[in-house]
Amino acid sequence: MAVYTIWLREMLRFIRDKSRILGTLGMPLFFLVFIGTGLNSAFQGIDLPGGTNYIAFMAPGIVGMVLLFGSVFSGLTVVIDKQFGFMKEILVAPVSRSSIVLGKALGGATTALLQAMILLSFIFIFGVIPFSLNALLLALPLMFLISLGFVNIGVLFASKLDDPHGFQIVMNFFIMPIFFLSGAFFPLDKLPVWLKTLSLLDPLTYGVDGLRYILLGSSASFFGADGIWIDFAVLTGFAAITLLLGAHAFDRMQ
Repeated sequence: MAVYTIWLREMLRFIRDKSRILGTLGMPLFFLVFIGTGLNSAFQGIDLPGGTNYIAFMAPGIVGMVLLFGSVFSGLTVVIDKQFGFMKEILVAPVSRSSIVLGKALGGATTALLQAMILLSFIFIFGVIPFSLNALLLALPLMFLISLGFVNIGVLFASKLDDPHGFQIVMNFFIMPIFFLSGAFFPLDKLPVWLKTLSLLDPLTYGVDGLRYILLGSSASFFGADGIWIDFAVLTGFAAITLLLGAHAFDRMQ
């Protein structure tokens, strides 16, 4: 019951905050329309997965961007709740702190998934990627794992920070390298060895690779034919580990 109540509160907060939805989608659409169109001619003649153009290649990476930003910054609600005293009230309530973390994580993951679905609908409607119901149904659990893992990261940082502005600065410093190393903008199989190594340490790399394989039919990764199962396995482990870390951080929070 406590998990559902906290999840529902996060959903109601998201639905009522229209500026949050528009703000989250504004930059991804800018990247997709302007940067994607501008670089499309530069990537002509380069072998991209599925024989697609650069805008289609870039689209799964932009979906990953929405999931990353929407998930991590959902941790800001924890900081705000701490400032206004709501977090203190639920911490002293007769519910386990693990339930609080799980409710926050599921709420943040759901809102990030909804934002990504809105962007994905634009991608399908405007024909950037052909619509496929089977691909969409397979992409949903992968997208949920991506959002759940990074929501837990946001909750983990939020449990240590009390200032919303400081949280946003720290998160921007944290997520920008994660995004650019994920292969959202360029194929990973042609990277130098040191960049490949860094990309392999990036959880979002596996999310973008999986989305690209599902939506385009192939991916320019270096994971081989079984890459999609590696992506699911890594993201499942990532979500589980970060959830445990977030719960531990909440247990220690005063």
